[in-house]
Amino acid sequence: MESGVEELMPRLLPVGDCDLAEDFDPTVPPRTPQEYLKRVQIEAARCPDVVVAQIDPRKLKKKQTVNISISGCQPAPEGYSPTLKWQQQQVANFSAVRQSLNKHRNHWRSQHLDSNVTMPKSEDEEGWKKFCLGERVYSEIDALSDNENLGIDYMKVGFPPLLSIVSRMNQATVTSVLEYLISWFGEKKFTPELGRWLYALLACLEKPLLPEAHSLIRQLARRCSEVRVLEESKNEEQISALNLIICLVSRYFDQRDLADEPS
Repeated sequence: MESGVEELMPRLLPVGDCDLAEDFDPTVPPRTPQEYLKRVQIEAARCPDVVVAQIDPRKLKKKQTVNISISGCQPAPEGYSPTLKWQQQQVANFSAVRQSLNKHRNHWRSQHLDSNVTMPKSEDEEGWKKFCLGERVYSEIDALSDNENLGIDYMKVGFPPLLSIVSRMNQATVTSVLEYLISWFGEKKFTPELGRWLYALLACLEKPLLPEAHSLIRQLARRCSEVRVLEESKNEEQISALNLIICLVSRYFDQRDLADEPS
């Protein structure tokens, strides 16, 4: 080994030259301690200085590219910026919801789910999108047929974030589902179904935030601000919902640089 390498990795058991027989064969099992040490030295000398791992790209997780932006949220459209009093009230209401959820989590977790409720596995991204949003929103079907309107088909309209459902979700699942819905929202429009689930998942998110969750909610707030600006019809109910999510991310979860300036 080169001296520079030896300085970084000093030998714990210095071994000098071994007096071995002329017929020493390093390919056969060592018979003495000296032969063993000599064989180790020979194998170490044959190791390349640089090793390149052989990675099967098919086993890599999809969508590994992460776009990070350090910019804040876009300002609300003129006349739609929430007041400080409104934001403070929303934070207080949200805090009460979280406290109630934590207090009664075990009770709701023990409740039986209806026979038609089958929660997807944590890693089933498409399954969770359909479960939360319903096939109508997920597949972007404009309206239900008359027959479908006769009764509620939750596979079509999505399951609401019932306490008996969200109480069964551990933090890993909460974070995963939040990631799935934010990914969907990155390319799609805001819907009431999406808004209800985002609010519920934020209510289930434990503090202090893990780095992944921290990044996700900031991404969510920025996306809400983008959609809010692009809202052509200026639907007051929808803008209020977007304001609410931005408010919770920025003021409850302490991402103050994303907060709306009071009107």
